[in-house]
Amino acid sequence: MIDNQTPLKVLFLSAEVVPFAKTGGLADVAGALPKAIHALGHDIRVAMPRYGRVSIEKFGLTPATGHFSVPMDNSAEPATLLQGAIDGVPVYFIENAKYYDRDSIYMYPDDADRFIFFSRASLEMCRQLNWVPDVIHLNDWHTAIVANWLKTIYANDPLWSHTATIYTIHNLAYQGIFGYRVLEIAGLADHGFIAHPDVAPHINEVVDMMARGILFADIVNTVSETYAQEILTKELGEGLDPILQDRRDRLFGILNGIDTAVLNPASDSYIAAHFDIHSLEKRAANKAALQREAKLAEQPDVPLIGAISRLADQKGFDLISAIIDPLVRNLDVQFVLLGTGEQRYHELFQGLAARYPQQVAVFLTFNTPLAQRIYAGSDMFLMPSRYEPCGLGQMIAMRYGSVPVVRATGGLADTVKDFNPVTGEGNGFTFVPYDSMALYTALVRAAETYRHRGVWQQLQLRGMSADFSWSASARKYVDLYYRALATRAPARPLEEYEAARDGR
Repeated sequence: MIDNQTPLKVLFLSAEVVPFAKTGGLADVAGALPKAIHALGHDIRVAMPRYGRVSIEKFGLTPATGHFSVPMDNSAEPATLLQGAIDGVPVYFIENAKYYDRDSIYMYPDDADRFIFFSRASLEMCRQLNWVPDVIHLNDWHTAIVANWLKTIYANDPLWSHTATIYTIHNLAYQGIFGYRVLEIAGLADHGFIAHPDVAPHINEVVDMMARGILFADIVNTVSETYAQEILTKELGEGLDPILQDRRDRLFGILNGIDTAVLNPASDSYIAAHFDIHSLEKRAANKAALQREAKLAEQPDVPLIGAISRLADQKGFDLISAIIDPLVRNLDVQFVLLGTGEQRYHELFQGLAARYPQQVAVFLTFNTPLAQRIYAGSDMFLMPSRYEPCGLGQMIAMRYGSVPVVRATGGLADTVKDFNPVTGEGNGFTFVPYDSMALYTALVRAAETYRHRGVWQQLQLRGMSADFSWSASARKYVDLYYRALATRAPARPLEEYEAARDGR
């Protein structure tokens, strides 16, 4: 019996991991959270596919086992295991040229096969290593099927009789939806579809990987406390709210962190001038450098708004597009945008920059050094998302002394508290209705407050003082690991779940 003082063995499965392969925030979490859990004294190991872009030479990968077989579609496929590390955390790479020797990570017709293979190979890998985890930490739809397997086709395998699962939802909108054939590939055809009377009709007629993770994992969590509550609603539940409601006693929210060793204005090699909470006056050099780089008027007293984002409605760009022209026309502000996305937004902001070259600069790319300079040089950081499971930009911005202007949703609501001019409390500017005028009002409030430099400096210092490191979040995840083991649900077929749910 494992108590909450016993060091744990944890297998962390992710489709992408920094620094090996990244398309989004999942990779950042997978690269940072295991390090923080390892620092707490636990034996945590990471597994991911070895994509073609992951260089064996660059990362010093070495063979971990010989070839082994992975059950797939009533047959078997070969796998090879390589090993690397992130700051002392072992990272295993599942190798299979047919599935992974490609230019990109996602968006292939056989993605279901590719991630089923990765997930199954990760379990079979443990046999090869003679290492069985107490907890398997699953992330997003790519690995959700593991929770399903441990309650079905591996239910009577003594190797896994004491292993619990925790399933982390990073973004409920990306569910991994496929046809019935996927059940045959995964060896689950005998167990059928998930039938639930209250979900969106299509969920009962497809293989929804995320739904299976939610249904079968011992613990489910998402990446902020507010988002964990929001996804229980029809508005933000993406059709899975009835299943989430059924499992709400096992649903938790833990805020993501940021890597404060890397994201540090006192040592960041990409910015013009280093500064910290005790030398905030040095930050002004970064604003001047950003204005020069963006070819904006070099005006220290004009508030500079920064935005780093995918250009899409979900990120609030429908709201920004409705108010940005009157904002720069009527207020004495500057705006710097970095990101790519929908073509209509590319054209809109390029046109805006052409009309207001002294006030607006647009970089339609993604560039990490420039992103760091925007965090360090902007006065305000804009994130008016329709929904935001966690969000890292607002945390990084505060770390670098840029005051966030955000919509109060998901992780934005958990990290940014609206400035109250009467009490002086708050660390940013928020609005609630998903409405362009509400955004405009928040930006006007921020611009007016900026004129009061002493008050503004207090907002900056409050943000820079916040602890957004992974250490606090890692402790909460370890608590969930122990909870998953203590409350591990017994294996039972899907039919028993349905009977229990329906009161039969």
